Amino acid sequence: MAFSFGGIGKALSGVLGKGAEGSILGVDIGASSIKVVQLRASRGAAVLETYGEIALGPYGGQPIGKAVKLSSEKTAEALTDLMKEANVTARKGGISIPFASSLVSVVELPKVDKESLKRIVPIEARKYIPVPITEVALDWFLIPEEEGEQSAFDRMEKESSKPRGQEVLLVAIHNATIENYQALAAEAGITVEFYEIEIFSVVRSSLGHGIAPVLVVDLGAATTKLYVVERGVVRLTHLLTVGGQHMTEVLGRSLNWEFDKAERVKRERGLKDTTAYSTDENERIKTALLSTLTRIFSEVNRVLLSYGQRYNKNVSRVVFTGGGASLPGLFEEAKTSLQADVEIANPFARTEAPAFLGDVLREIGPGFAVAVGLVLRKLKES
Repeated sequence: MAFSFGGIGKALSGVLGKGAEGSILGVDIGASSIKVVQLRASRGAAVLETYGEIALGPYGGQPIGKAVKLSSEKTAEALTDLMKEANVTARKGGISIPFASSLVSVVELPKVDKESLKRIVPIEARKYIPVPITEVALDWFLIPEEEGEQSAFDRMEKESSKPRGQEVLLVAIHNATIENYQALAAEAGITVEFYEIEIFSVVRSSLGHGIAPVLVVDLGAATTKLYVVERGVVRLTHLLTVGGQHMTEVLGRSLNWEFDKAERVKRERGLKDTTAYSTDENERIKTALLSTLTRIFSEVNRVLLSYGQRYNKNVSRVVFTGGGASLPGLFEEAKTSLQADVEIANPFARTEAPAFLGDVLREIGPGFAVAVGLVLRKLKES
C-alpha cells in the first residue's frame, strides 16, 4: 500500500478529534511523497487533528522512496487517497511551492520610500528573473535594518563612503506553477487560500525567534537544500542534487539489493548497527549511506565557512529538516562531522497532541516541517 503510515491518520481521528469548522489543512507535495497536516486553533494553541504521508512512487509505477514526476491528475489522485486514509475533514488551507519552482533573492536597492520601492522592485527584478515579469507572480519584503550592531555590509559602505542602501527579499513564482497547483487542488476538492514557498513554512515551524544566523539543511528525496536564515530572513540558498533516493541507490548497489529493500533498511536502521546483519554487512550499510552524507556534510561546512567570511558572522547552529532528517543515527554523525551545533527539527512541538504520540511525532517530524508551517501561518492570521 502506498500510504506510508499504514492508515495511522484514520486511527488518530478518534483520538485527535473529527475536525470542525476552523480546521486548516497544510499540503506539502514533494518529489517522492505528499504530506498533509490538519490543525485547528483552540485557546491559543494549534491542536493536531490528523496527519499523513503517501508515497508517490507507486502512482508512477515506481517503488516507495523514488522521486517521480506525475501528471496533475495522478498527483490529485494520490492526494485524494491520502486525505481519505488520514481522515482529513478540512477542505481549506495552503499548499507549499517547491524551492526549485521559485526564485528567492536578496537584492540591494537605493534607500527610498515604500511607494518608490513599489515602482523600482519590478524593474530591478528583471535583472534576477530569467523569464518575462508577466510570467511570474512577484512579491517582495523590505528587510529591516539591524539594531545595535553593524553588519559587514554597513561597515563596507562606511569605509567606501557610498550612500547606504537597503535590502529587499525578492520572491517570484512562475504563473504556470500556480496554475498547475490550482488545477490539482480543484481535482482534490480543496480550496487553496494561499501558496507559500517551502522554506518560509520550514522557518515558521522549525526555527525559534533568535536573531543569530542558522543554517537549515532540508534533506529531500531528490535534492538537499541549504538555507542560511537570519532574523527570519532567508539570506542564502544552495541546492545539492543528492538526497535520500541517492542514498538508497548507493546502498542497493553496494549490497546487491533491490531498491525496495535498500529503502526499507535505510529507513529502519540507517547508520545504526543491528543484530539482523553481520558485522561486515553493518559496516557496508553504514559506509554506503555515508558516501552520500559525507558529500552533504562537506558542502554544509563549506557554506558555514563562506557565509562567515562574507558577512563576518558565525553560523553556529545547523537544523536538519525534511524526510531524510529522520534517518536513524544522522544526529550523532552530523555532530561529529559539522563545525556547528546540530539539531533535528521538531515542528510538532509547536502543536498540541496526546502525550503518547510524542515519540512518533518527534521521529517523523522533520518530514512534516513544511506542512505544519503552512497551517501555522493561517492559524496566526486568524
